[in-house]
Amino acid sequence: MRKFEKTQILKNVGSSWSALAINIAVGIFLSPFILHRLGDAAFGVWVLIFSITGYYGLFDLGIRSSIVRYVSKHTATNETGELAKYINTSLFTYTAIGLLAAIVTVALTASVDRLFKIPPAMQTQARWLMLMAGGSVALGFPLGVFGGILDGLQRFYINNWTGILSTLLRAALIVYVLRHGYELLMVAGITVGLPILTSILRGIVVFRLLRVPIGLQYVDRESFKQIAHYSATTTVVIIAAQLRFRTDALIVGSMLSASAVTFFNIGGRPVDYAQQLVASLAQIFVPMSSQSEAVGKMDRVRKIYVAGNRACAFIILPMAAGLLILGKSVIEVWMGFKYVAASYPVMVILTLPIALFFMQGASGRVLIGMGKHRHFAAVVFMEGIANLILSIVLVRPYGIAGDAMGTAIPMLLTTLWFLPRHMRKQLGVPVKTLLREAYMLPLLLAAPLAATLLVLQHWRFAHNLRQLAFQSLAGGAVYGAGLLWAYRSNRLFHVGDLKLIGEGATTEGLELPPIAAGYASEKEEV
Repeated sequence: MRKFEKTQILKNVGSSWSALAINIAVGIFLSPFILHRLGDAAFGVWVLIFSITGYYGLFDLGIRSSIVRYVSKHTATNETGELAKYINTSLFTYTAIGLLAAIVTVALTASVDRLFKIPPAMQTQARWLMLMAGGSVALGFPLGVFGGILDGLQRFYINNWTGILSTLLRAALIVYVLRHGYELLMVAGITVGLPILTSILRGIVVFRLLRVPIGLQYVDRESFKQIAHYSATTTVVIIAAQLRFRTDALIVGSMLSASAVTFFNIGGRPVDYAQQLVASLAQIFVPMSSQSEAVGKMDRVRKIYVAGNRACAFIILPMAAGLLILGKSVIEVWMGFKYVAASYPVMVILTLPIALFFMQGASGRVLIGMGKHRHFAAVVFMEGIANLILSIVLVRPYGIAGDAMGTAIPMLLTTLWFLPRHMRKQLGVPVKTLLREAYMLPLLLAAPLAATLLVLQHWRFAHNLRQLAFQSLAGGAVYGAGLLWAYRSNRLFHVGDLKLIGEGATTEGLELPPIAAGYASEKEEV
């Protein structure tokens, strides 16, 4: 059982990082390819419309997270009847939400040119793009149940590999149509159509894995109440995430211009890639902590919390150092020199708070998995509101950098003041213990990497891909050597004693399996 579970976690994390690596590589390649063929205004409209439909995530109402929690919980306790009720109730609810999203899409399509500063020549395309993108998201709600079921079964690798196939096919088709003279709407059709086909494929896989009956007779009122109770809090977290990361394009597009959206997106996209890499690891902690809490194994939950945050720090710290030191070169090589002056400040302002927040990437996932995320949701929601207000206030005097500051300031407060103290109350792990066990070693190993990149950039600023690749590889080699030293000295996988507050107990000598960057809890036989 333990061997199977280690293999499962390794497949989940490995496929998650593979999917994200391919997604980032495709994004890095496609973004300048699309930008230089469509132009700043058309690319800005593209980003703006997909930012609008990104807000449709609010319609999710936290149901996706409830699917993950209850599928993992009821498979752990072998409650097949309850599992059927939750799946059918979720599917029915998502179908109703999809219909609502379709109605909203029609309304937005009729008024999108009046809500945002879209050039007159592009208003017709903007309306069609809105209709296509919004319709795809609406259909994706009921189809998204299957992806949630796979996550709850801890079959992340199935979602990831189907996503990889979709991403590669999308890239190939977009390159083909742009080279043959097609424009924005054809690219949009490819972008919104392939995820639908991917979800259908996932549904076929789900029905082969789970023999769960589908029908209205299995839609259950009590199951709906439990989903609603759990999802209500998760919905607040989702709204907060939208306010944090999805308002920028709307504020810039409505208060500045569509072209300004392009400059902001160039500065923010690499930071977004970094946080996605951490999130792709952190997602596995939701079903893991849910299963552990369901069978009363809180020591394992604490292990997931500390070790998971340590793994997140190992990932985000070197990437943050790279963005801060090599950011100008990254933008110049990726998009062109003319974008550096405006976009690099956005990158710098966003990197620090996002790095600090995602160093604690496991914390929120553990709370969600345990169903104890009510206070966390309230705080991040207030952060999101503050983000929105500050961004609106600062964007006029400071431009796109002001919008970035509106995101950074509230996130720093949540990250440094609230989250570690709240986790101390929930799990009894002192903040000092968390700092020592989760972050000391990652910080020590990231310092030589940062020093190496600073010396290389001072010696010769990277203006082309070859120079940038050399500096990145040199820094990566230094960091890799540090990781190898930590592994050979048995420091990489070991977490020391966790002295718990208020219990007079310790969780001693946690030796973690060398998987998922060495920091994922293995499932024991129940």
